[in-house]
Amino acid sequence: MNPLPSDSGRDDLTDLLPRFDIRGMDLSLERMQEALRTLQHPAAAIPAVQVVGTNGKGSIACFIHHGLMAAGLRSGLTISPHLLSWCERIRMNDRLITIEELRCLLLSLQPVVTSCRLTPFEQLICAALVHFEAERPDWLVLEAGLGGRLDATTAHPHRRLVAVGPVGLDHREHLGATLEAIAAEKAAAIPPGSHVVSAAQPPEVRQVLERTVSAMDASLRWVEPLAKDWTLGLPGELQRSNAAVARAALEWMGCDSGKDISDEAMREGFAAARWPGRLQWMHWQGQSVRVDGAHNPPAAAALASERCRWLAADQAQSWVLAIQAHKQAPAMLKHLLQPNDQAWIIPVPEHRSWSLEQLQLEVPDLAHQLRGAADATEALNQLEHEGWPQAAPVVAGSLYLIGHLLETHQLQAE
Repeated sequence: MNPLPSDSGRDDLTDLLPRFDIRGMDLSLERMQEALRTLQHPAAAIPAVQVVGTNGKGSIACFIHHGLMAAGLRSGLTISPHLLSWCERIRMNDRLITIEELRCLLLSLQPVVTSCRLTPFEQLICAALVHFEAERPDWLVLEAGLGGRLDATTAHPHRRLVAVGPVGLDHREHLGATLEAIAAEKAAAIPPGSHVVSAAQPPEVRQVLERTVSAMDASLRWVEPLAKDWTLGLPGELQRSNAAVARAALEWMGCDSGKDISDEAMREGFAAARWPGRLQWMHWQGQSVRVDGAHNPPAAAALASERCRWLAADQAQSWVLAIQAHKQAPAMLKHLLQPNDQAWIIPVPEHRSWSLEQLQLEVPDLAHQLRGAADATEALNQLEHEGWPQAAPVVAGSLYLIGHLLETHQLQAE
């Protein structure tokens, strides 16, 4: 499966989908439910697995999707966010929706968009469900956005299975200030009588999940990371936990549908899985760099753990970091930076971002390790001018940054 469309950069849909930060965050299920009623409940009869959590949702969805395909089943996948093209968000097996198909769908939905006041994310989920109604996959794999209880994917009425990735502190302005509050928002997506599979969680999250599952008369399975003898197409030790959630989900899906999903098929699918922007090697002017979409403290902690697998703590790592203004950048830096590291702080293109000066004030003990640059190219040029580091620089902090660097050809994927 090609994870990115070949015509990226030529699918401007701003006339139909305003930027999310312009419309603002507006979580509600009522608009989606009204829209789906108006559309006569597209794809309502197709069973769905909904993937919720703070981090790892895209990876879990990717593993499930590839496992279904390897077992010979038809899978309809919708994900969020995308890197380069809106088309990445809607795919049927290994085929992304074309820009022409997506534009046609969005145009046809405009009366409903207007009458129900749909957000851009809600428009995309509606478009995905209409597309899947025509394609008739065996399963839908629905990656939730930032929430759960009020997420647009939760409006699908046939979510027999909920897969939960690691839950951590992120989007506190929308989901709540504490881990318990965030977990409650995500767990509230669990439908009555459903089955839930989850990665290991902090004690507060575990209690919320167990309490919600009991109240919903649902069932819950906890999983441990996959053994080393599983080959995964996604790099990073954390992916063993994500893949374990996917494996448990696929095992339940096979039993529920009566269609065999063997270990052999899962191994084949997991090895073939690809998900761009996650611990991915790329090239900048012939030099190797790592990129990762880590954009909150839990993801930064996971990235820091991975860094320890390729570099000793006393060896220098160079970081190029772009972090949106509403993210917990000081906590991220404390996770990422070892004493000999240095980090270039750059803006996230077209988004309000943390500046070098703000971070030097917020984390004065790390101020001497922070440097500023106008963009990633300036930061990488400085690194090259000073002598390219022995350990490849890591570009992280935002998937918006990675998408911009790919779209403008400043980085090339291997």
